[in-house]
Amino acid sequence: MHIHVLKNTSELAQYVAQQMYQHILERSTTRIGFATGETPKETYNCLVNYVKHAPLNLNGVETFNLDEYIDLSPAHPNSYHYYMDQYVFSPLKLSYDQTHIPRGNTNNSTYEAEHYEHLIKEHGPIHLQVLGLGINGHIGFNEPGTEFSSRTRVVELAPSTRQANSKHFASNEKVPTHAITMGLGTIMESEKIFLLVQGADKTPALHELLHSSPTQNFPASILHSHPNVHIFTTESTMYKL
Repeated sequence: MHIHVLKNTSELAQYVAQQMYQHILERSTTRIGFATGETPKETYNCLVNYVKHAPLNLNGVETFNLDEYIDLSPAHPNSYHYYMDQYVFSPLKLSYDQTHIPRGNTNNSTYEAEHYEHLIKEHGPIHLQVLGLGINGHIGFNEPGTEFSSRTRVVELAPSTRQANSKHFASNEKVPTHAITMGLGTIMESEKIFLLVQGADKTPALHELLHSSPTQNFPASILHSHPNVHIFTTESTMYKL
């Protein structure tokens, strides 16, 4: 693992966005896996600004999202479709054909998960996968106890995950109970992984990741087995360890 400690959240966002920009510049035909949530939001804003000031040809960029809530329509403000369209797809003017996210509002979510896994395999490996770190060690929505060989599937969200995400909903009861997520085995087939970790609430999870051996009780620990993982964090997160 390569650890990059930035001064603050602003510098982290700028640095990671620069790395993503450089990746696209050097590899104009590329597949990028996107995470959602508060942590990468500023990074995506910085990436959009870099592209505006120094335009890139994005026609060869193809995106795959980690996950999506079940039972939320793409137009729902808390869906990851909506998030990605707001912060990435529309600002970068990516076409519909360039973007892929599991459909959460389907009558057969199991089929949708299997279809999405097939889609990733069909298009080829993801070259750069962006991840966040959950307070219980989840990546994507792979909760503790997830098998390391898991593939894209329907999962039940842990209470701690729903509680952490409840700030985006009217109440904890409104947070979906299930989601479709890439599996750990799917994520590990990415060529390069960027893990973004910031905030005092993530300090214990980062400590656990850096000091634990691979265990299914802490899903992110599987990243120790990947040959090209870069962890980006801040001084205030890192040095509280």
